[in-house]
Amino acid sequence: MKRRDQFMTVARSSGAERHPSERVGDFSEYKTALTEAEASQQASRCMDCGTPFCHVGEVFDQVKIGCPVYNLIPEWNLLVEEGRFQEALDRLLETNNFPEFTGRVCPAPCEGSCTLSIHEPAVAIKDIERSIIDIGFEKGWVVPRIPMIRSSHSIAIVGSGPAGLAAADQLNQAGHQVTVFEREDRVGGLLTYGIPAMKLDK
Repeated sequence: MKRRDQFMTVARSSGAERHPSERVGDFSEYKTALTEAEASQQASRCMDCGTPFCHVGEVFDQVKIGCPVYNLIPEWNLLVEEGRFQEALDRLLETNNFPEFTGRVCPAPCEGSCTLSIHEPAVAIKDIERSIIDIGFEKGWVVPRIPMIRSSHSIAIVGSGPAGLAAADQLNQAGHQVTVFEREDRVGGLLTYGIPAMKLDK
């Protein structure tokens, strides 16, 4: 049986930040991703809660708790802890169309809902998520999900922000022909015009 007490012995780490003297020379992302070893160690802090509030994604008294896209956080934490990053990526992509965005810019209500955060720093869920998708791209595991059968439906999506792209991705996977329209001169909506490059590289 696996130990589940690492939250008492492993300190939280959310990855290194570039030194300000280096950051002033460009507009690149200032935070670096966790390595595989660091991500595995941080994932080991997950308490494997009986009721994991981190992924419930509900609103109570106008306060959002847990993951809005219902990521299966304890499940992919366990896979990352065991070094099974490709399986963790598969599990992450079951609920999240674009973890490469959310792993960088989501405000992480999952961490605020982490049971460990009651008395210790929360599990570094957002940084673990980013490491899963970044490793997936690095190792060539992220590939187009092309449907085997196409329907006769053509669907227009107005707006190429994160919601529009996620809707287009879901509809494409369902087999429909999807066209995304954007009024701005560059695609991305909020991702392009609402988030600075130092948080999300364009």
